[in-house]
Amino acid sequence: MHVLVEGSGGSSGWPEPGCRCASCLRTGTAPRKPWTVVVDDQLRLIVGRKPRHDGVFGPRSRDYAVRRLGDAREGGPGGWEVTAPDGERLLYPGGPGAAPVPPDGAAPYHIVFLDLLGDPAQLGWLRARGLITPGTVTAVAFADHRVPSERELRRRCAFWGARVPADGETVTAARSAQNAPGTGRGPARRVLVLGGARSGKSERAELRLAGEPDVTYVAAGAPAAGDPDWAARVAAHRARRPAWWRTAETADLAGILGAPRGALLIDGIGTWLAAVLDECGGWGGRDGTGKARERAAELVAAWRQTRAHVVAVSDETGLGVVPETPAGRLFRDELGRLNQALAAESEETELVVAGKVVPLDAW
Repeated sequence: MHVLVEGSGGSSGWPEPGCRCASCLRTGTAPRKPWTVVVDDQLRLIVGRKPRHDGVFGPRSRDYAVRRLGDAREGGPGGWEVTAPDGERLLYPGGPGAAPVPPDGAAPYHIVFLDLLGDPAQLGWLRARGLITPGTVTAVAFADHRVPSERELRRRCAFWGARVPADGETVTAARSAQNAPGTGRGPARRVLVLGGARSGKSERAELRLAGEPDVTYVAAGAPAAGDPDWAARVAAHRARRPAWWRTAETADLAGILGAPRGALLIDGIGTWLAAVLDECGGWGGRDGTGKARERAAELVAAWRQTRAHVVAVSDETGLGVVPETPAGRLFRDELGRLNQALAAESEETELVVAGKVVPLDAW
């Protein structure tokens, strides 16, 4: 099967005609045409329509089996599944925002197009079900102004293991997605995401792991029993995450890094440090602070040697005013040292400011 991408943009292309948003104005002189693809010169796939099955492109068009699929959201546009005469299978969405749901028992697909800007987690869900395999070619559909720029689109697709096709490009099932997340073929990755309060750092970390089929969200701390604020925060994060992710509430980060299962999202290092300072009595005495530093050293050692694909969130506390209290200054200093140590042992480090991502990898 080969799929010609005649247009790779959203339903109105990218930039959209007449749109004055920053993304459309930033796109430049290489616009993407509205989404349209052609399968084997036989079937044309157009946004929101059933594949044209009228022999316009070739006499074999009626040999293709076409099945409409439901959507992950009730009442959504769903998508289509196309099976070629040779048995190769294609999955693609019915429109922007669609998340097609294959039926139980469906066979893996050879080529998959997904609206990853609308719902990137559908990629991880399909991988978890075995419908996207290491040999599946996965590509983004409906590239448009829901992402700030072409560069950011390519950054996201790189850590999702998805291709970004251009207008006029042909996608074939012969091209293997060898480094797709969850395949086990790539090296262990450690990513540290830094940011201030409400900067968007947690959302960024979740976005990075959206394509993974097996994720454990680690709520890193030891909350006091009956703490309603902690319970509310954990519940809010859980509601925002994909339903199939697991949740672990623990301060034993060294242990969980040493025995990984799938990918890990640790949120966050600042909460963990506060819990450790509590446990060690480190807020008011040298002995307690020393014990907390030993725990931090154990964490860094486990981070350095982990085989997991792990993304950790931490607070950047060094950009504000000097804390008024000794405890506040202690926490700032200890977290700053820990952030430096983890960043030095990370393949990637990012700073998130007002939802904007600044890569910090200078070496």
